[in-house]
Amino acid sequence: MSHSAEWRECSVTIGLKMTGEKSGARLLINEVLNMKKKLPWVRFIFIIFLVALFFLSSGCGNRENFDGQVSGSGKDSFSYVISENVKYRVKAEGNYFYFYDKGKWNKKFLKGVDIGTTKPGLNPGDLSISYEDYYRWFTEISAMGADCIRVYTAQRPQFYNAFADFNKKSKNPLYLFQGVWINENDITSIGDAYAQNGKIMDDFIQDAKNLADIIHGDITLPLRAGYASGTYTVDVSKYFAGWILGIEWDPNFVKITNNNNPAKYSYDGKYLYTQSASPFEAFLCQVGDELIRYQTEKYKDQVPLAFTNWFTTDPLTHPNEPHPDDDMVSVNMEDIKSRDSFLPNEFASYNVYPYYPDSFNYQRDYINYIDSSGKKNPYEAYLKDLKMAHTMPVIIGEFGIPTSRGKAHENVVTGYNQGNISETEQGDMILNMMNSIYKEKYAGGLIFSWQDEWFKKTWNTDQFDVAGNRPLWSNIQNNEQSFGILAFDPGEKTTICCVDADIKDWTKDAPVLTNSTGQLYMKSDERYVYFMAKIPDFDFNASTLVIPMDTIPGQGNIRMNDLNINFDRGADFVIVVNGKNNTRIMVDSYYDSFNYLYAEQYQMLPVIADIAAKNSGRFDQLKQCIGYPMTVPPENTQVPFESYETGKLIFGDGNPSHEDYQSLADFNYKDGILEIRIPWALLNVMDPSEKQIMNDLYQMQSISPTKADGFSVGMGVTGSAGMKVSLDGKFDWNAWTTPTFHERLKPAYYLLQKGLVKFQ
Repeated sequence: MSHSAEWRECSVTIGLKMTGEKSGARLLINEVLNMKKKLPWVRFIFIIFLVALFFLSSGCGNRENFDGQVSGSGKDSFSYVISENVKYRVKAEGNYFYFYDKGKWNKKFLKGVDIGTTKPGLNPGDLSISYEDYYRWFTEISAMGADCIRVYTAQRPQFYNAFADFNKKSKNPLYLFQGVWINENDITSIGDAYAQNGKIMDDFIQDAKNLADIIHGDITLPLRAGYASGTYTVDVSKYFAGWILGIEWDPNFVKITNNNNPAKYSYDGKYLYTQSASPFEAFLCQVGDELIRYQTEKYKDQVPLAFTNWFTTDPLTHPNEPHPDDDMVSVNMEDIKSRDSFLPNEFASYNVYPYYPDSFNYQRDYINYIDSSGKKNPYEAYLKDLKMAHTMPVIIGEFGIPTSRGKAHENVVTGYNQGNISETEQGDMILNMMNSIYKEKYAGGLIFSWQDEWFKKTWNTDQFDVAGNRPLWSNIQNNEQSFGILAFDPGEKTTICCVDADIKDWTKDAPVLTNSTGQLYMKSDERYVYFMAKIPDFDFNASTLVIPMDTIPGQGNIRMNDLNINFDRGADFVIVVNGKNNTRIMVDSYYDSFNYLYAEQYQMLPVIADIAAKNSGRFDQLKQCIGYPMTVPPENTQVPFESYETGKLIFGDGNPSHEDYQSLADFNYKDGILEIRIPWALLNVMDPSEKQIMNDLYQMQSISPTKADGFSVGMGVTGSAGMKVSLDGKFDWNAWTTPTFHERLKPAYYLLQKGLVKFQ
């Protein structure tokens, strides 16, 4: 063979080795040594130069050594770095995640969403979302511009099957962050991670090992109430980006663990070890090390690992935090170190929202921070501080804004509140927060959440509903139920009414009341009670329309002092329509659950002297608490009890198909047609699915349910002093055991679809 032919053959062979068609560094070296016999020394030296370039580009000589590549085909192709018989294709390094592909590491700023386990009618432990639902959701999530998803615990096989099938066909596959849940009942009852012979730790480790088997499609889990089960045969490890273990840690659980176990301040594992750690951090270190060991030994596979954390247990100090528990103890990922044997490295994960804890309103360096746009941005200020506390990549594992009607906290600086935010504002706010995450060099941000969750409770509504039946109806006053980018709206295909002053939603309905003012129609679904009034002679801008309701027998006002009108039976609520900006629903003060809870029971508000007297003629504004009295250190500034008028109704177009759609719209009026929607909770209905309404507060001396027997309603336009409105109309509804609902992508989805592309 001529030198030219030998040169061509050697060049092709080296090229094949370097592009991975024949893998293995040792094979490549042997091939080069054989070539020495065939080639002139000048060309042989050039070959040595090419090989050196290959070793540098593939990372040989560093901690990670390229020993091989595993390839698929088509859209599902993938490759690994293999070192010492352990493979990995994702690593956390510097500020970011890197994904290995075709012989090189590619940096990626991660944009994702957290996916819950429920749909309406389900509790988290039901785990009955279908393969088809998951596949559709993955398609929509990818089309939105996300590149990863996070789940918090083991899912049933259909989740992983749909995930694998979607990725095989998608041009833009999704990566998975897998969580491992911890038993919160055990945290409450045991209170110490090491107690009862380490029950919490042992269960945590076993669940983590099961999930490693699930990820690799190699386990059958038996039926167990509240947990995933089934046979897992699909290996999704090639799409696996990392572990995020645990939950938002209860600071008292952390503190008790530390105090009870002072000798357990260190852990020395094969892959992870502690340095200057607390007993709780040593507990986490052991769990993580056991999981890495199991996955490495059984599957020869490793991925990056983190533990869930949040503002409350972050490693920072917050001198102006008014709630001691929210700055009581730290869990610091930096105290958990990794050995060279753990190839992909650790990262940190924090859930960070813009309205909680209250430091976002009171910590001076946060509230005075000005971002690059010239606006105050305490959220970005906190991110900057948090990032400086870490040497490893940091992901924001949860951030988001709920689109509920009710709210639970406010950010008084930015207006990024926990609720009472429109679906359009939601998208803008998420993008602004993602911009801060990106700007501060975080590894990525995961939006909470993909779907709304009807089962959720929150601190300022859970006294007013029936816990067991929450998944059966949509409490739009509860912010926790409305974080989703995907809405679950009542109705099998469409909502029965959109408040857009269009009569088309009522053509098949009969009026519940006809009188000299007009005709009143009513109906309801799993979220609202709807009203439509045909009032051709009503002057919307100058006159006042009242719709009184008698919802519970044996109480109510037969007079409304403020408007000097009378009723022919006791009214518990009155809707007062007085133009776009002065329309509200009001409650008989005797039936005002807000005053009863916070004045009578909690004694946070002054008690009204005759509040327990029936038929006072007094109607109160409907309010919602958003903050208890507190003291802000270090000056011990007193902050009073905080609330807002949640019964004030917002004018707007509530039809999602219209260009002027306003998701928070409560009523609309046009050409003698008035439409109103009132949340069940604002009518003291504690569970519409079983027709349970709030009982007599003062007679029962508690907030407790009783059976409802429909509502009596009236309608009139205020005129002469002492006029009487008759409550002749009757409205009732049927109980249900299974809610109806349909999916709808909120406007935020389309804003994110346009906006996420800039974060690369």
